[in-house]
Amino acid sequence: MRVWIDLTNSPHVLVMRPVIERLQAEGHEVEVTARDFAQTLALCERFGIAHTAIGHHRGERLGAKATGLASRSAALVRWARPRRFDIALGHGSNDVSVAAALLRIPSTTMFDYEWATVQHNVNCRLARAVVVPDAIPLQRLKRYGAKGKVRAYEGLKEEYYLADFEPEERVLEELGLDRGRPIVVVRTPPEVSLYHRFENDLFARVLQRLREAAGADGVQPVLLPRVESQRVELARVPGFRVPDRAIDAQSLIAYADLVISAGGTMNREAVALGTPVYTTFEGRLGAVDERLIEEGRLRKLREPDELDLGKRAAASAPSDLSRTPVGASQSAADPSIEAPTPPPPRVRRDPRVLVDLLLSPLSD
Repeated sequence: MRVWIDLTNSPHVLVMRPVIERLQAEGHEVEVTARDFAQTLALCERFGIAHTAIGHHRGERLGAKATGLASRSAALVRWARPRRFDIALGHGSNDVSVAAALLRIPSTTMFDYEWATVQHNVNCRLARAVVVPDAIPLQRLKRYGAKGKVRAYEGLKEEYYLADFEPEERVLEELGLDRGRPIVVVRTPPEVSLYHRFENDLFARVLQRLREAAGADGVQPVLLPRVESQRVELARVPGFRVPDRAIDAQSLIAYADLVISAGGTMNREAVALGTPVYTTFEGRLGAVDERLIEEGRLRKLREPDELDLGKRAAASAPSDLSRTPVGASQSAADPSIEAPTPPPPRVRRDPRVLVDLLLSPLSD
């Protein structure tokens, strides 16, 4: 079988990596196209994913996005036509949905945030299968033309692609981080996304608090920007560590004391890895985050003063992500001191489930 996978944003590389590996291990021929946006190409290189770079992000305005969709879809059609694929797969990639429809190739789209209205009105109508977490009510997807196409999976997508993950301390050395002092990982807002157009004032105040804590309290904020313009701006701020290339963000999250993210994927990676996490997302919450907040696994940040920037836990050996709560030894000596509750055990789910759902149009 010949499988085409299109990657348009950094998280898509992570999601599709185990899918690619399993398909190749079963003898299928997999070809990957990737858009030059954020760290997509760099992550393909880091994970050793052979790919063809096609197109780039055209900007955040609706007109620019429409132009980008048309031009990149046309480029994908030219590239894919002679290759005669059996199926095309993407995570929120409108480009591959359009190109596959023009080439009459069955396609599957996958996503876990249901309020990207413009995007889903395209990919859900053109794809033959729509793979989403079971937290998203089917009623929210019918408006996009997804009726009869939805293939739901349990839990978080991060629990599938992180199933074989074990953190490595090398990332701490690369960033010059001291494990004895608090590490706070921060993901910037997705300002180029249509569903997050406005300035995030809360996030700006969070950055100010972290800047002050870095100078006064030894807190180590690591900021992970989405695009180069954000990286350049944040790198000028004293006390912030801003990587200039793609790093092992999952290991960094695993060893962090706190994660603050205005997006979605990094929040859920922190949940999956047992790291305390706050969301500063000011758009409409999706069903996945609604469920995580209800379960107490994700917290909605309302004011920067709510953040506890102390050393909350010491990560154990990389082979075991359970954490030893700060103050545990004092609690043993003094029963009146209550130690923090350790996070629940990691949930590891079989990526084969995602593979089967993604390939479902071929067996329908």
